Amino acid sequence: MMEDVAIDGNSSSTSGGGGTGAQKPRRSRRVRMTGAERREQLLDIGRTLFAAKGFEGTSVEEIAAKAGVSKPVVYEHFGGKEGLYAVVVDREMRQLLDGVTGALTAGHPRELLEQAAFALLDYIENYTDGFRILVRDSPVAQSTGTFASLISDIATQVEDILGLEFKARGFDPKLAPLYAQALVGMVALTGQWWLDVRKPRKAEVAAHLVNLAWHGLDGMEQKPRLIGHRKS
Repeated sequence: MMEDVAIDGNSSSTSGGGGTGAQKPRRSRRVRMTGAERREQLLDIGRTLFAAKGFEGTSVEEIAAKAGVSKPVVYEHFGGKEGLYAVVVDREMRQLLDGVTGALTAGHPRELLEQAAFALLDYIENYTDGFRILVRDSPVAQSTGTFASLISDIATQVEDILGLEFKARGFDPKLAPLYAQALVGMVALTGQWWLDVRKPRKAEVAAHLVNLAWHGLDGMEQKPRLIGHRKS
């Protein structure tokens, strides 16, 4: 499917005998945009608007106007604003999850923690709009997934590493999923804060996160106990 975009321009013409004639408007020409190209354009525009205004603050009219098309074109490609939002969120979730998974290469367990922290901070730095969309609540989160579910997916990548480390140190490997959720959640929430302040620099943030996580794990009790009065 090809879709047309009008582009206007001016051209000059010369009159007979070498004189310069008045400029005449050139006919509009059409740049033909394929359906796939139009879809990508709408996704880019929607991503920018959702990041800036949220799901509720963005309208189909505004998306269509930015793209220079009519509202039915948006409905044709995505079935409406909800469909467009779902595709944007799904892409961002895959981008982040693939980045974290790809960053976890072989190495010392502490280095693996560094790789996970850097992967999330890299995503926040390089895909800021996407991260803002992922951490923002929306009415269609049930069908597109939530940031919490994404963090759970990332934690699953980490829990196998922790499980082996727990077993080697005499800890119960069944607790690895709990600690994986805690560690990844700590990095994610810190990243959400860093998104706005951007201080200190990324490497320093990663170093402090790993410092807390690694030394916290290093000093763990095999059977932690509560020291307060509440026991249940």
